[in-house]
Amino acid sequence: MKNSLLIIFSIVNLFSFSQETIADVLKKYNKESIPYITANELATPRVEAVLLDAREIEEYKVSHLKNAIHVGYDNFSLIETKKILSDNDAMIVVYCSIGVRSEDIAEKLKKEGHKNVYNLFGGIFEWKNNNFTVYNSKEEATENVHAFSKDWSKWLLKGKKVYD
Repeated sequence: MKNSLLIIFSIVNLFSFSQETIADVLKKYNKESIPYITANELATPRVEAVLLDAREIEEYKVSHLKNAIHVGYDNFSLIETKKILSDNDAMIVVYCSIGVRSEDIAEKLKKEGHKNVYNLFGGIFEWKNNNFTVYNSKEEATENVHAFSKDWSKWLLKGKKVYD
């Protein structure tokens, strides 16, 4: 009986962890100080935004959103980014793999006076999960998506996962 209860508890526990959503992860790691924009909202033709990719250059080269500007995370330069973003009222959408690193970069921009800054909910993973196109370093559409790590890649449900 004890073994049966232990097995049942283990299965329930395992099942509950596997049911974690991107929203749960973002609540866990983010302060949610920056408003989210969804992939579907961003994809509407009426939304004009400056897209900033807050991932590392290796990730960006594998896959990025069309017209996105790479700003990175580990070596992010607020000074260099400010040169690109001269209009403090322009809509800016920052993204990364799922939306954790991008919140940090978006917060820095907001502190610098940018008023219209958003974090892409679910990042490039959710973009691809919604069947939107990503582009490689040659600006060609690709199914490859840099998956960041084996642990984080579980949130990427579509496309081909790349880790290098």
